[in-house]
Amino acid sequence: MVKEGHVEVMARSKRKTATMPAFYSRPRTFMNQNQLKQAVAQAALDWVLPHLNDASILGIGTGSTANFFIDLLAAHKHHFAAAVASSNVSAERLRAHGIEVRDLNDVTEIGFYVDGADEADPQLALIKGGGAALTQEKIVAAVAQTFICIADQSKRVNVLGQFPLPVEVIPLARNYVARELVKLGGRPVYRAGVVTDNGCHILDVHDLKITDPQVLEMRINQIVGVVANGLFAARRADILLLGTDRGVQVSQRSDKAQ
Repeated sequence: MVKEGHVEVMARSKRKTATMPAFYSRPRTFMNQNQLKQAVAQAALDWVLPHLNDASILGIGTGSTANFFIDLLAAHKHHFAAAVASSNVSAERLRAHGIEVRDLNDVTEIGFYVDGADEADPQLALIKGGGAALTQEKIVAAVAQTFICIADQSKRVNVLGQFPLPVEVIPLARNYVARELVKLGGRPVYRAGVVTDNGCHILDVHDLKITDPQVLEMRINQIVGVVANGLFAARRADILLLGTDRGVQVSQRSDKAQ
């Protein structure tokens, strides 16, 4: 079950929206995509900051929206211990800001994982992997206590699958996996020239209408040669911060209400 609403502070009654931090909504304005990404990155920072201490470890995702969060986080690098990055690219950006990056194997607990998405459905299941870091993203998300997904309004869909589903595969198995994906109704396309941080290849699967993402995630993972696929359904987001022209809309799993 998912709760959602535009985050706002009601001046007359001084009553804040229940279970949501006090982000301010605004009159309808037309913002470009980068402005929306900046807004949700700031919202995520405002959500996380009150929970940080000198021992806190943050999980950091990969992609353009995550980059906005990294850049905003830099001013608060003395409020937490270190970060775990889901890709080499994000690790380099964090280090450039003077933020310590630790290997996940050296970490036992991550309080928050903040990352973007290519699509998000009403149940907070996601498609991720446009930046080819889906396997590491899944691992860091699995360790995190709370997964905050930040995205602009274009990423919200009723049914996943408009964005091609990335599948990371062992290079030797690429054609075999592609044939198996066709049997599931997809049209896999090799992302030529892309090698993941794990030394693997990416197949982008088109023409899927994913009505049961958790079942499809499991079926694809069972194909020999698949490392991981970009469906985040078994481990959905706990909180979705969605940038809209009216402000940041919050969707939150009821069992994760804060």
